[in-house]
Amino acid sequence: MLLKNLLGATLLLAATTVSAQNRHEYLLDSNWKFSKGDVPNAAKPDFADAKWQTVSVPHDWAISGPFDGNNDLQVVTIEQNNEKAATQKSGRTGGLPFIGTGWYRRKLAVPGFGPGQRAVLLFDGAMSNAHVFVNGKKVGFWPYGYNSFSLDITSFLKPGDGNVLAVRLQNQPEASRWYPGAGLYRNVHLVVTDDVHIPVWGTYLTTPEITAAQATVRLKTTLETPGGKPQPLRLDTEIRDAAG
Repeated sequence: MLLKNLLGATLLLAATTVSAQNRHEYLLDSNWKFSKGDVPNAAKPDFADAKWQTVSVPHDWAISGPFDGNNDLQVVTIEQNNEKAATQKSGRTGGLPFIGTGWYRRKLAVPGFGPGQRAVLLFDGAMSNAHVFVNGKKVGFWPYGYNSFSLDITSFLKPGDGNVLAVRLQNQPEASRWYPGAGLYRNVHLVVTDDVHIPVWGTYLTTPEITAAQATVRLKTTLETPGGKPQPLRLDTEIRDAAG
């Protein structure tokens, strides 16, 4: 395994033939179609989305407003202000219309994908209650909008470039005390690896002891193999300083 630096890692996995692991990451930032509101059948591959808005990701569908104090009204007592009775207040989320549902769709090309490979979608942030579909089939669900999450989509892909990715997001009323964002507000990645691979977040590196003279580096690496079956693998790690 080769670490280009201590934080960002390019991983090389070697078997007895000392062949490198193939790992490619693609940023899915363009050619997304977006529609606000819940849309029946929007997960279907042949759904007609030509009239939807074309957006790039990261994208926040609520940040453009319109601003309205009625968007976040609540009747509360602020004890820190020594209030004795609840009164109607607004502004806790900036008056932005973040409550509601939004759909995102895009074509999903997986370059060179074939037997012996795996494909994973990595969402850096999707607000919120994300339902993810590939070719009309539900891949997974992730409720919490502030955490990154990944989904293995290998079994949902078909050969060629005719795959379709769809994401349904929904913000619930009273889900936040401040403006939480709405939509695919952080990057979306496609990660393609061999069947034998280091998974997302499979490398854990810490420096538990640091002095002016030296430092201890602790590196833990997780390897995944088809069916979890042991294989004769060798993992090489090279740690370089700032000068290379």
